[in-house]
This record gives sequence, C-alpha cells and structure tokens, in this order.
Amino acid sequence: MNYQLGDIVVLKKEHPCTHRTKEFEVVRLGADIRIKCLGCGRTLLLERAELDERIEKIIKK
Repeated sequence: MNYQLGDIVVLKKEHPCTHRTKEFEVVRLGADIRIKCLGCGRTLLLERAELDERIEKIIKK
C-alpha cells in the first residue's frame, strides 16, 4: 500500500486507550512506519508489512 505523511488510516482493531478509536495518523515513513492514535496521541512504530495486515482502509488527508 502507498502511504503519505498526514494520511489517516483506519485499523481493524481499536486502540486500547480510553477513547477506543480505530483512526491513526501516519507520522513517519521508511522501512518502519510510525502512526499516532487520534484519540490519546500515543505513537506506535510498526513494520510496513505488519501495518499492511492491520489496515482496514486509508483516508487521504
């Protein structure tokens, strides 16, 4: 999949924060991709292949 900085991605599972959101913003690209939870602001660093499996859809910003 093609990602760009600032894209909003919707994952298959909710983030276990208090806001229970599935939406994350792409913050860093490379071999690994850093995404930020739009509910609590916590960031996650995932391998590109792992993120491809977890994504439900991409919302362009």
